[in-house]
Amino acid sequence: MKLAVVGSINTDMTVTAERIPLKGETLMGDSLSYIPGGKGANQAVAMAKLGAEVEMFGCVGNDDNGRRMLDNLNRVGVKTEHIQVLEGVPTGIAMITVGESDNTIIVVPGANGKVDKAYVDGIKDELVKYDMVVLQHEIPLETVHYIAEFCYEKNIPVVLNPAPAAEVPMDIIDKVTYVTPNEHEAVLIFGDELSTENLLKKYPEKLVITQGSRGVSTCLKNGEVLTVPARKANVVDTTGAGDTLNGAFSVRIAAGDDMKSALTYANVAASLSTEKFGAQTGMPTAEEVEKEMK
Repeated sequence: MKLAVVGSINTDMTVTAERIPLKGETLMGDSLSYIPGGKGANQAVAMAKLGAEVEMFGCVGNDDNGRRMLDNLNRVGVKTEHIQVLEGVPTGIAMITVGESDNTIIVVPGANGKVDKAYVDGIKDELVKYDMVVLQHEIPLETVHYIAEFCYEKNIPVVLNPAPAAEVPMDIIDKVTYVTPNEHEAVLIFGDELSTENLLKKYPEKLVITQGSRGVSTCLKNGEVLTVPARKANVVDTTGAGDTLNGAFSVRIAAGDDMKSALTYANVAASLSTEKFGAQTGMPTAEEVEKEMK
């Protein structure tokens, strides 16, 4: 199976503290780390660690952060030949505070904002070589929608992880194969008129709603609402857990798993990722997930 990810590539500037500060408050931090990140790159790394053939598409700046991000992707086996290196634009940065088993994140897009329609036009001949394309919301939304429409025309399955939260036109929802919001993102996209159960039933085996410690839910084609409970974890850092779930889900769906099997596998992978520090550094290998599932 061959998977393509079009999305963000960031350096995560991560501060750990006793807790997340309140508005206007100053706290002493415990540590500061610079870690490879970006929702797109995170999902690509998760897939590569789980044994998939993956290529990352996106933009970085011609700076030290950009070079480190490319080196890191190559080191874990993600192909990077079509990542554009831009002059005069910094590589994206995410500023993350970790405390009390949770986090807050502010993203400065930088080069990710240059992943535009012109860039996509230059990679279309590559995208058609892949079995699945995975998208998120850390590049311009018009680019995300443009890729979704192109893949729909070419019959390429698409996983859309609509994070960070933003509205998605219903015609784009109809054209993607899977959409994987959390509960808050689902309300922003679909409104709050339907219960979660009825919303899932409206989009069987398309809509997958993640619910943190309560697991992940979808509706099967037979009308049964399936909730896969979360595995109990010794949480160190939740950064990247959602990206791990999306990456693992994409890998198993592309490999031909049914929804229940794919989501069970993805849930275990996401849970394992929270037991280590850092988004990509905490992501498990296929062997680690399979051992835990046994």
